[in-house]
Amino acid sequence: MAALDPFLKSLVQQGGSDLHMASGLQPVMRIHGEMVRVKYKELVHEELKQMLFELIDEAKKKVFEATGDLDFAYEIEGIARFRVNFFMQKRGIASVFRQIPSKVQTADELGLPPVCKELALLEKGLVLVTGPTGSGKSTTLAAIIDYANKNRKDHIITIEDPIEFVHQSQGCVVNHREVGPHTKSFSAALRAALREDPDIIMVGELRDLETISLALEAAATGHLVFGTLHTQSATKTVDRIINVFSAEEQAQIRTTLSEALKAVVAQTLFKRIDKPGRIPALEVLLCTPAVANLIREGKTFQLSTAIQTGRNIGMQSLDEAIMDLLKKNVVTPDDAYRKSIDKTKFKPFLKGQPSVLE
Repeated sequence: MAALDPFLKSLVQQGGSDLHMASGLQPVMRIHGEMVRVKYKELVHEELKQMLFELIDEAKKKVFEATGDLDFAYEIEGIARFRVNFFMQKRGIASVFRQIPSKVQTADELGLPPVCKELALLEKGLVLVTGPTGSGKSTTLAAIIDYANKNRKDHIITIEDPIEFVHQSQGCVVNHREVGPHTKSFSAALRAALREDPDIIMVGELRDLETISLALEAAATGHLVFGTLHTQSATKTVDRIINVFSAEEQAQIRTTLSEALKAVVAQTLFKRIDKPGRIPALEVLLCTPAVANLIREGKTFQLSTAIQTGRNIGMQSLDEAIMDLLKKNVVTPDDAYRKSIDKTKFKPFLKGQPSVLE
């Protein structure tokens, strides 16, 4: 057993999401969104480096020593998997371990809107799950892939850095590829995937022009492609995809995107007040003919209106989702106000005056 394993097991037992180990500080766990110090001595650089290096091979050590950064996955059998980042900072070495539960939560267990299951059954197109870091994108996407795995008979390829949720092949054949050990890059794996008879391709992050181009190409040529972006709303997601291309290409990309895009699920995460844990609020944009026309004509500023008028087919705005959680007494008024878009709707629920910075 590695010296760090007891800390990670404690994290899982307490329902925490992240373990922070940094030189010059005590270990800290993020539990239900709050940072909690562990009753342990301050960590010293050399001691912590020895503990961390116990988890990696010589090749990874060389990468870290050369760059000062390292991403990989670590698993404690029967407990959980962890997405790990090592980095250097002023006081010395540091690391963050993000828990990836061994069991993939279903769409029903997460309380996702019914339309998320429908997205898993699409024949082709691009589906994007977006949100800031730590908003639960990977968990939501894993639930959608899980539903496809159980209800389809197809070939699923996932491309991640590192592999997070592991799906056991059920109705589908599932192959996981990790950037680094299995492939040079997201774009290289995506290009190769088109020759590997896929029905569904899941790209862990659409992080550059080449990867976005290939994902669009795959979606436009008959594959169902899922991906994530670090954008905070459906409108910003569409703009981000278009703006990554040069001005000369954007008119063509708007047309391609309007035809390939099927849905954007943008989410943010809230601490629950009804019971321990966290819960997502989701904005859902479905690419109807009207939405496709807005994208094609460059009128993305009207997408929020399209979401409002599409409630009957499963669309919902982020504010609607937050308001639903607030009225069910699942989240606090302050939290709802702080993370909402149109804050005037939430101001009446506050007991005091909001901060001038919000």
